[in-house]
Amino acid sequence: MTPAELDLRQFAVLGLVQEASQLALDYFNKRDSLGITMKGAQDWLTVADGAVEEFLRERLAVLFPDDAVIGEEGGGEAADAVWIIDPIDGTSNFARGDRNWCVSIGLLLNGVPEIGIISAPALEEVYIARRGQGATMNGEPIKVSGATDIGRAYIELGWSTRIANETYLAMVGRGLGVGASVKRGGSGALGICHVANGRTEAYAELHINAWDVAAGLVIASEAGADVNDFFSGEGIAEGNPVLCCTPGLTRELEQITGIISRHKTN
Repeated sequence: MTPAELDLRQFAVLGLVQEASQLALDYFNKRDSLGITMKGAQDWLTVADGAVEEFLRERLAVLFPDDAVIGEEGGGEAADAVWIIDPIDGTSNFARGDRNWCVSIGLLLNGVPEIGIISAPALEEVYIARRGQGATMNGEPIKVSGATDIGRAYIELGWSTRIANETYLAMVGRGLGVGASVKRGGSGALGICHVANGRTEAYAELHINAWDVAAGLVIASEAGADVNDFFSGEGIAEGNPVLCCTPGLTRELEQITGIISRHKTN
């Protein structure tokens, strides 16, 4: 794909994400319209999830008919050029009126994250990155914190129903044991963005799906983070562990999480 073709995709999809974000925000501000259901234990679904994904799929099909699409709600198959969509990342937050949620879309070329766009409209934040061109929030360059003292680090450890609670709690315990402050925000995509802009030093989760990280990993990597090789093996179809951190704490975070994270997406 030529640089001009990538430019077109970046700017066109940014416009689509802005429209999708407004659609999601309209639902968020009218909670009686959400039609909340549960896909499983602590796995929330709202009408907004389907509406936002359908909007993005329809527009992408018109603009870039040769590109594949994978979405959290509608599935899809990988291809050389594939858009991976999470229409509402942080749905449980969204459904409860918590503003920590986002619309996330990333483009992978031959399995490598190329473009990432994440919009958190309730927070008025938009993150954009292109491989090799840096990362921004609301148009301003961002970078990781650069911290080197794990005893002063603020790390986010995501929770997954696919991982035994004992295993997750052991990881949390290791983080607390070395003096880190541990949090959980409920949105993997925004958790990764918060590493990129230096609000936290790391985001890790022992199992996470591709739509939660496809955009965030290129954003964080372009902001200087170390990230693991998430898309190796069956990462697109089945998910994988993820670790994203400021480079000065990589070794400590590997020990806390058990995830090797020395490979940047770029």
